[in-house]
Amino acid sequence: MSGPIYTRDGDDGQTSLADGTRVPKDSLRVEAYGTLDEANAAIGLVRSSLQLVVDEEAVLDRMLEFVQQRLMSCASRVATPEEAVTEATPRVTQPDIDYLERSIDQLASTVDAIDHFVLPTGCEEAARLHVARTVTRRAERKLVQLSQLKPVDPTVLKFVNRLSDLLFVAARYANAVYGASDVYWNPAD
Repeated sequence: MSGPIYTRDGDDGQTSLADGTRVPKDSLRVEAYGTLDEANAAIGLVRSSLQLVVDEEAVLDRMLEFVQQRLMSCASRVATPEEAVTEATPRVTQPDIDYLERSIDQLASTVDAIDHFVLPTGCEEAARLHVARTVTRRAERKLVQLSQLKPVDPTVLKFVNRLSDLLFVAARYANAVYGASDVYWNPAD
């Protein structure tokens, strides 16, 4: 990258969408793709804490790398107003959602079934996955809000919804792999 990282273009509280349209930095579209970026960063933090010697096949790391790549595509798609979408606009597809579902099934097959709510804790990796899950759920809420005002690619909504399910199961998987236990909510306490 040549030149400074700063452009000064946002000093007035405006930012540019993918098509160059200027919008306020607090617009719902910017909130939606910004929250996807937060989810991606949270997943990056999870990946940085994984101890691959414990998970020798790097199952979780490979899944999360796939997710990070697709979250960038989701954010790019959301940052592009519908009328500006072209064939070159990054997108997620049904096969991407299918991959998430297969991953959920793969991880779920390694942990016990549950019939209680699980507290977002356990080993550090599981706790980080729960943080990523909650940020992903917030991104989903922002996308739903946006979709009530502007068109949002329904595949992005499906992908983000399925992603939070994957992150929940991944947290349980991490607890199992790293030798921690799920902690169940006890409403009587």
